[in-house]
Amino acid sequence: MSTEPPETRPSLVVGEDGLARPVWASTDELLRDYYDTEWGMPVRDERGVFERLSLEAFQSGLSWRTILAKRPAFRAAFADFDPDTVAAFGEDDVARLMADAGIVRNRAKILATITNANATIALRDDGGLADLVWSFRPERTPEPLTFADVPTKSDESVALSKALRKRGFAFVGPTTMYALMEALGIVDTHLVGSHRRGTSGVWS
Repeated sequence: MSTEPPETRPSLVVGEDGLARPVWASTDELLRDYYDTEWGMPVRDERGVFERLSLEAFQSGLSWRTILAKRPAFRAAFADFDPDTVAAFGEDDVARLMADAGIVRNRAKILATITNANATIALRDDGGLADLVWSFRPERTPEPLTFADVPTKSDESVALSKALRKRGFAFVGPTTMYALMEALGIVDTHLVGSHRRGTSGVWS
């Protein structure tokens, strides 16, 4: 563990490839690959947004690395996050999921995923989940220099949380929704100086 006070520790690390990344994505291969290729890139399809919303809910209280390592098992367990299939899950499926050591076995979160699949289907008559989530894109994105500058929620994530709850979604608190907005590219919280800053095409 570093003995430096937090405020003096570097927020970005330049790797052997010459690319600057945040500390959390600088050493672990799984996290580095996710950071380099996926996190913050635009996702605008229903299944993709539903998957990320579901995984952010499962991540609550856990590390993202834990969820990322389990993502293949999550995809297998939840029919590749097809909302129509997940919405039809019954008690036998819940029992199967609770016995699946490959995923996070949290009954409340499993039930929330099924609930959210049904809510996703219901949204199709009103623009769909992806359009609703993206409608909360702010006018500006943060420009963080350090980890301390990265918000954990925003007025837009609070409003998105309220909108989704009104539509019947569960486990969609403001902090979880801000993490979703980061993952989908709705906001760009890559640190200024990172090689990924501004690469999504959403923000110049």
